[in-house]
Amino acid sequence: MAELNKVEIKVQITSEIEKTEKLIQEYTELTKPIEPENAIGRISRMDAINNKSVTEATLRKAKEKLEKLKFALTKVNDDDFGRCIKCKKPIPLGRILIMPQARTCVNCSQ
Repeated sequence: MAELNKVEIKVQITSEIEKTEKLIQEYTELTKPIEPENAIGRISRMDAINNKSVTEATLRKAKEKLEKLKFALTKVNDDDFGRCIKCKKPIPLGRILIMPQARTCVNCSQ
């Protein structure tokens, strides 16, 4: 992978890390305990609890993504970074950002 592409990838991954960290902060706020003394109805409370569990799952996924992005950032300078381990063709940047742990291109992963 060309040095310029590695610089661009580092910038993209760093940007994605920042976005993911902000999302984690927002999700953390949304997953705070629901106070029982709040004057909301029973159905509304059930909806709030359900929404909280969905947000907790999203928070877990965001934390996993953040770990993978940080790991990918440490591997950008490796010679084989961004190359499919099967066909040796470049892995598209979009795939690297969505799945930083991806070591194969879309065609080879099927």
